[in-house]
Amino acid sequence: MSQTLAAPLPDAATREFPPFSLERLLRSVFAPTEDRKVCILIDLPDISVMKNFSFLGKPEFAIQGRAYEHFYQGLHRDGVMAELGMTGGEMFAYEMTYGSNLDLSDPCTDKDGCILSLENDIYPEYDIILCISTYSATAPLTAMAKKYNFRGATLHGVNEIILSSGLAVDYEDVSRDAEKLRRAMTKADQVEIDFQLETGEILTAKLMLNGQEAQKSHGLCRGTQPDIANLPAGEVYFVPTGAEGLFPMKYEDGTLGRLTVTDGRIIMSELIEGNPDTIAAHNAKLLNDPMTGVLGELGFGTQVLPISYADIQDEKVLGTCHLATGRDDHLGGHITPDLFKVHKNATHDDILFAPHKTPNFNILQVRMKRGDQHEILIENFRPSKYLLDALAAD
Repeated sequence: MSQTLAAPLPDAATREFPPFSLERLLRSVFAPTEDRKVCILIDLPDISVMKNFSFLGKPEFAIQGRAYEHFYQGLHRDGVMAELGMTGGEMFAYEMTYGSNLDLSDPCTDKDGCILSLENDIYPEYDIILCISTYSATAPLTAMAKKYNFRGATLHGVNEIILSSGLAVDYEDVSRDAEKLRRAMTKADQVEIDFQLETGEILTAKLMLNGQEAQKSHGLCRGTQPDIANLPAGEVYFVPTGAEGLFPMKYEDGTLGRLTVTDGRIIMSELIEGNPDTIAAHNAKLLNDPMTGVLGELGFGTQVLPISYADIQDEKVLGTCHLATGRDDHLGGHITPDLFKVHKNATHDDILFAPHKTPNFNILQVRMKRGDQHEILIENFRPSKYLLDALAAD
């Protein structure tokens, strides 16, 4: 088994990034862009406020405001479409889903307040669709891209840190590093994760992978094949074939639970600290709609990036890992929305393990087994020598 790294890691806080450039981002992610028709989607709780961009200036719509300023105006005011040979540039709003990766309602509206249909008026008419939203739309847009033959990117939760770092990087470099780490982990048989609580208790989760090819989220969405890039990118991931053991989960209200996993599914949560009602509500959901507990993803970050306090970027940071529950059809899995008892439960929810997000427990160690090869991947939220040597290789 390889030894872990003792030397300091690169400091994301001191890494220099070029200014955000929409032209550079679109050119690198979507080449070719010539003669491609592009549009922007945002989500709003009431799509009527899309008319005349009346959502602008309201603090609750900061994400949508960034979509307007940096993407819509970038396409038009800054002449990005002309530089890239693109057409279109319209912006549309659809109804907010209030859940990660839930299917989108069909009605949408344009800046004039006209009611349109995503499936009739948007998906078939555009070659590239950029979705800057509050809740992730990667899963539903991946399905629609395959159906209507478009490419696109989902950029939910975009904030100023993400614009100045995760969306300002060179995606050729991101793709190259993701591929190096993908090769280092691909065809793994299983991964074990040891979590250490503040009490000293160690919980271990075992993810069965059965020698599958690792996949990568690397930001490049090129050519003519339908595809959706999730930006910021920089991740290696698997769809587990099974899982057993225990792992901690920090809920949105700060409650900490001990989750039991059997046959690839969370079957119960026990209170470690916090609100017992939060644990009871989760257990009721697991009992009523068991598919909500299925572990559909194991992912590893591949980039040196600053913490953005938005999971879409923070799960891409080297030294972190995450699990996800729920639908996984957009990742090549078989958990589709129709398998859930309740539509609003058909989400794909990431559970990120990172020092800033889960300070009340540590990733003591992540180990990979691949045939006779046993490797440490992460220790104390630091990538191992094995992974850093893979990154350093030609």
